[in-house]
Amino acid sequence: MAMTAPLPKLMGQPVKRREDPRLITGSSQYVDDISLPGMLHLSIVRSPYGHAKVNGIDTAEALKVPGVVAIVTAKDVNDLVTGPLPYEFGFEPFQNVKNMERRPLATDKVRYVGDPVAAVIAESRYAARDAAAAVEVDYDPLPAIVDPEKALEDGATLLYEEFGTNLGHTQSLSHGDVDGAFASADKVISLKVVNQRVLPVAMETRGCLADWRAARPGDPGELTLWTSTQIPHAVKTKLSVLLGIEENKVRVIAPEVGGGFGNKVDVSPEEALTSIAAMKLGRPVKWSETRSENFQAAMHGRGQVDIIEAAATSDGRITGLKVTVIADIGGYYQYLSPLMAMLTGLMLPGPYDIENISFELKGALTNKTPVGAYRGAGRPEATYLLECTIDKVAHELGLDPAEVRRVNFIPPDKFPYKTPFGANYDTGEYVKALDKALEVSGYQQLPSSRSRPATRAGSSGSASAPTSRSAASAPGRARPCGSSRRAR
Repeated sequence: MAMTAPLPKLMGQPVKRREDPRLITGSSQYVDDISLPGMLHLSIVRSPYGHAKVNGIDTAEALKVPGVVAIVTAKDVNDLVTGPLPYEFGFEPFQNVKNMERRPLATDKVRYVGDPVAAVIAESRYAARDAAAAVEVDYDPLPAIVDPEKALEDGATLLYEEFGTNLGHTQSLSHGDVDGAFASADKVISLKVVNQRVLPVAMETRGCLADWRAARPGDPGELTLWTSTQIPHAVKTKLSVLLGIEENKVRVIAPEVGGGFGNKVDVSPEEALTSIAAMKLGRPVKWSETRSENFQAAMHGRGQVDIIEAAATSDGRITGLKVTVIADIGGYYQYLSPLMAMLTGLMLPGPYDIENISFELKGALTNKTPVGAYRGAGRPEATYLLECTIDKVAHELGLDPAEVRRVNFIPPDKFPYKTPFGANYDTGEYVKALDKALEVSGYQQLPSSRSRPATRAGSSGSASAPTSRSAASAPGRARPCGSSRRAR
C-alpha cells in the first residue's frame, strides 16, 4: 500500500519571502527597466504657476528639436476621452459635492504648480525633455489660494467660478445629546491642530509604458500598460471606460513597485496621456517621472485642519466632542480624494468611550497639488486630534494625561463595541497596553511626571478620579499639543 506524505503545516509557520533574492541582487524589474522595440518617450509640460489662465501654447520651437515625433495639448486629446478623469467615491456620505470636469491636460486654466498643460513625444527621453522645455505657454497669473481655511472665506479667489465657492463637499454626522453634554460640562476645552501636507516620496517615482497593438486589420486592438501602481485592477477598469475600450482589451501589469504608501492609488493624467499617445502613434510610449515632478504632481497626503471642542467632567471624563475638519483637497479631486477626511470621522472616538459626538467635514479646494491616500489615509489624523484633546483636557484640569486616558478608555466589558459612527470593534484591553507602555518607558521617572498625580499601573478598568490640580501648580508639566504654540 502506497504511503502518502503528510501535508505540511502552514498555519503559524514562517514563510520565506520569495521576492527577496531578486530585490537584494538587483535583478528585479521596474517600469523604467522595461524597453520595447520602437519605444518613444513622453515628457510633460507643467505649469509653473499655482493659478493662471492659459491664453495660448506655442509649440513651433519645440517641434524643431531633433527627435520630436508629436506635441499634444488639450485640444488634441481632451476629446479622445469619454469623460473626466476618474475619481471614485460614493456620493451618499457627502453633501454639496462639486463635480469638476478634469481632463488629462489643462484647458483654459491651471490650478496648481505642476498641472499638466502639454505632452511631448520623442525618440529619446532627452529629446522629449529638451522639447518640453522649449514649449512656450502664455499664462495670465491669477491670485493663488493656498490656505484651506481662507479658501472657504467670503471673497476668496475661486478655483472654479461656476461653483461660486471653494467648498468642494461637506459631511455632517451627529450622535447622542451633544448639546446636553456641553451644557452640563464642568469644563469645556477647545483647540486647533494641523496635520500638514506631506510628500510620500517613494524610492521609485511614478512611471508607465503603454503598448497598443492590433493583431490584424480590423482588429479593435489591445492596450497593455505597465505602470508603477498599487491598484492595477482599478486602473484597468477605469482606463477602459475613460478611453472607450472594452475592458477585456486592456491589460495592466504592475511589475516591481518601489514604494507607494497610498500615493500610487490613482488613475492619473499621465497614465491616460501615455495610453492615448501609444494608441494614436502606433508605437510603445514610456513616461518616467522626475523627482521634481514627483514633488509637484504626485498626490500629496494629509493636509487637514481640525477644530475641536471637548466637554469634560472635573475628573477628566470626556462627555461630549465636537470636531470640525477642514480638508485641503488641492486643485482637483483625485481617485478617492474626498474619502480621506471622511475616514477621520469614522475613526472617532478611537479607543475612548464617548457617546455624544458631532463631526463636520469641509473639503476645501486650493491651488495646490491634489491630495489622496497616504499611510492610513485620514485615520492617523483622527488619532492625532484625539490624543491632543486628551492632553489638553489633562493640562486644563491639572491631571495626569495617562490617568485621563485611563478614565476614558472603552472598558473590556463593553466589547464587542460599536462606535457612534458605525465602526465595530471586536475586542480591546487598552488599560493593559497603557500600563505596559508606562512601565517600559519609565513614565514615573520622567522629569515632567514628578509634578503629576501618581498613575496607578496595573488597574484593569476605568479608575476613580485622581486629585485635581490647577495647571499653574504643575511647573514641570509639558505643553500639550494643540496649545497656543501650535494653534494659530
